[in-house]
Amino acid sequence: MEPIPGSRFRGTWKYVRAAVFIGLFLAIFAFAALGSFVLFAKIEGAPPVAVPQTTIFYAADGSKIGESDHGQKRYWVRLKDMSPHVIEATIAVEDRKFYEHHGFDLKRIAAAIIANVEAMAKVEGASTITQQYARNLFLTHEKTWSRKIQEALYTIRLEANYSKDQILEGYLNTIYYGHGAYGIEAAARYYFGKHARELTLSEAAMLAGIPKGPYYYSPFVNEQRAKARQKIVLASMAEAGYISRKEAEQAYRDKLVYVRHQEQEQPIAPYFQDVVKQQLRTKLGLDERTIELGGLRVYTTLDRRLQRIAEEQIDRIIDPHSAIQAALVAMDPRTGEVKALIGGRNYEESPFNRAVQAERQPGSTFKPFLYYAAIEQGFTPSTQLRSELTTFTFNGGRSPYTPHNYNDYYANGPITLAQALAVSDNVFAVKTLQFIGADKLVETAKALGITSRLKAVPSLALGTSPVKVIDMVAAYSTLANYGKQTEPVFIQKVVDANGNVLYEHKPESRQVLDRDAAFVTTHLMTGMFDPKLNGYTTVTGQSIIDDITRPYAGKSGTTKTDSWMIGFAPQLVAGVWTGYDRGETMDRPAERQYAKQIWVRFMEQSLAGEPKQSFKPTKGVIGVYIDPQNGKLATEACPVKRKTYYLVGTEPTDYCTDHLEKKKKKKEDGKSWFEKWFPWF
Repeated sequence: MEPIPGSRFRGTWKYVRAAVFIGLFLAIFAFAALGSFVLFAKIEGAPPVAVPQTTIFYAADGSKIGESDHGQKRYWVRLKDMSPHVIEATIAVEDRKFYEHHGFDLKRIAAAIIANVEAMAKVEGASTITQQYARNLFLTHEKTWSRKIQEALYTIRLEANYSKDQILEGYLNTIYYGHGAYGIEAAARYYFGKHARELTLSEAAMLAGIPKGPYYYSPFVNEQRAKARQKIVLASMAEAGYISRKEAEQAYRDKLVYVRHQEQEQPIAPYFQDVVKQQLRTKLGLDERTIELGGLRVYTTLDRRLQRIAEEQIDRIIDPHSAIQAALVAMDPRTGEVKALIGGRNYEESPFNRAVQAERQPGSTFKPFLYYAAIEQGFTPSTQLRSELTTFTFNGGRSPYTPHNYNDYYANGPITLAQALAVSDNVFAVKTLQFIGADKLVETAKALGITSRLKAVPSLALGTSPVKVIDMVAAYSTLANYGKQTEPVFIQKVVDANGNVLYEHKPESRQVLDRDAAFVTTHLMTGMFDPKLNGYTTVTGQSIIDDITRPYAGKSGTTKTDSWMIGFAPQLVAGVWTGYDRGETMDRPAERQYAKQIWVRFMEQSLAGEPKQSFKPTKGVIGVYIDPQNGKLATEACPVKRKTYYLVGTEPTDYCTDHLEKKKKKKEDGKSWFEKWFPWF
């Protein structure tokens, strides 16, 4: 029996209706799922796109002195600061439909599936630029379904919350170009020594081909493979309509000039940079990751010329075979800005920073603090005390102390405070400490910024309590700045990866010393370079006087294990320490001269071409000419006169009479016999 035609039609129609219903249901489900994904993306909001970026350190002149990248170079540049060729080449070869799809290229996915099935292997990928960006930002590259799902979710979040240009910018700043270069700016610098905005068509096409296989297509690994890949990129650009076939052929023929990478260059001022990083941690409160990989721009106070001079002089003056170490700090006393810093002779061998970490005995460089305190207590440059071998007793006679002068030279008579500082008389210093008290010296040193623990003992006058180089230089800077203290400044400004200013130095200072007493002390410190103050021995700066071409104030200090020289002109203060790390004694005379020789050459070269400034007296002081041997007002009969400054009201009132008889006798000797016999004629 044959089926009724109507019943066959009704059966077919039932299947059609079922198919339509199922299709409609699947479509609704797909739209619902898609809507859920979009809703999820909106609720979750814009995913963070912060990526590790290289932090760059700059000198005071804006030149780069270093960067922290740990082998990875990362810089973020805006899309508008990239060569158009880079953008076009990347889109052409990676994702030609980038501006048309919403994160997934369905046609490309289908084509890739078919190609891979036919080849029975993965021969073609379908990841869009957005998908690759999501993978670079948030995920590992493990090949699991879990990662694929996460990648899809991140892709949707990116597309739902960022513009296409923002996604493309992020991609180009994070994609890996080989040899530790992440992002187009790092790649442009590494391969061609230029910025991303300066790349030519040929260069851009070469770089755009590398991410497919950063090692395989690197021109530094195999230039032939890299050129073949460049040709594919240029052809893709022509097919996409960005360039003509003729332009593609010409760009392929263009000769590429690569950067020649030699051995890694020595970092500039590595000890200085370490201090800057430490201040970023302590002063700004930044964590290690932000400092190292936060893309910061750190503008420092370093003067590259002065830093180079300092390094050259240390290398030139210290015997290269010697194990003696050195530290140097140079500051502008008016602003506190640290212009140069050296913490050791070889950073690679020893990153220990002797300029800011080590504590060493300062010796006689501590004496200006003593004499400043004494001037506040009524001493003057003309105050006299006897210089002779003396044993002091303390603690009821139970603690004898016998300081010695260098080579056991003593005047065995009275000398002035001005002479005592110039020739570095130790007996005079301990006697002065007896008058003012050790606690007063500790108080003065602390006011000047000495952070080390100081023992209030008689030998403190001779610098036996260890201190830091940076503290001593800062203290001298305060004296040079008329008692106005400015903390050592290493950082001028810090800018984050988005251009926000995180920190900007605001000059601050406070008056911690009396202006007039600070100036009197400063002028006393010029005496170490003035032979007029020679007495029973020479001034301590005698060995470098011939190298000096301008006014300086300073003080040297020598112990058995340490040698110091700290001094300043009005616009620059510098301190040098030399010695052995393990405290071995410096037995050779030449070793004890290293600090002075480094200091004077550094100062002279650093200030070459600068105006020769003198130290300007303050309003509360008065300058008079004295006989430097006795501290009294000089007369015409005095063979040597030296202008010396006093707090107003403390200047000497007695005139020197030591040379009047000699002058009278000399005058008598010059008369004729007639004048001698008939003086009345």
